[in-house]
Amino acid sequence: MGKIYCMMGKSSSGKDTIYKMLLEDADIPVKTIVPYTTRPMRAGETEGVEYYFCDEARLKELEAAGKVIELRAYDTVHGIWKYFTVNDHQMADDKQDYLLIGTLESYLKIRDYFGKERVVPIYIEVEDGLRLQRALDRERSQTEPKYEEMCRRFLADSTDFSEEKLKEAGITKRFVNRDLKETKQKIKEFMLQ
Repeated sequence: MGKIYCMMGKSSSGKDTIYKMLLEDADIPVKTIVPYTTRPMRAGETEGVEYYFCDEARLKELEAAGKVIELRAYDTVHGIWKYFTVNDHQMADDKQDYLLIGTLESYLKIRDYFGKERVVPIYIEVEDGLRLQRALDRERSQTEPKYEEMCRRFLADSTDFSEEKLKEAGITKRFVNRDLKETKQKIKEFMLQ
């Protein structure tokens, strides 16, 4: 049975960059599971790569069909944005290994849906000061920076990824991201063991 590796970490921990690095590594035979969202596309994002961008009507269709595995809604300064994982064409082969990016909450729901033996957490950590600087740099690069939302996400991460919640979820293995290449290599070794 194939594994579903669920990569997670606080905002600006480097998970998106490491995720892309792992996918570019020919030695790691994984397929992606692209999540869905109702939030607007950011500069540099591509439909079907970072997310499938959809509206509320499409989300309701997927829910009615029983295809939504997990759904999270965030009341942002720009309205409610929803992020969700769908059991769709992407997960058709149960012998294949998959890699996705999610939150602790999405990891737990995916684990409950597919089983503990199949879903493997990959938790990435970065010191908070460095994370805040990375978030600020990323937001400055946007056509219309959303600093309030950046701050909301940063503060929410303290609750969402609290030590208590990590312990309750059974997250014991952590990858400290001081250097992207080094962290990617450690995760690769973990996945291939």
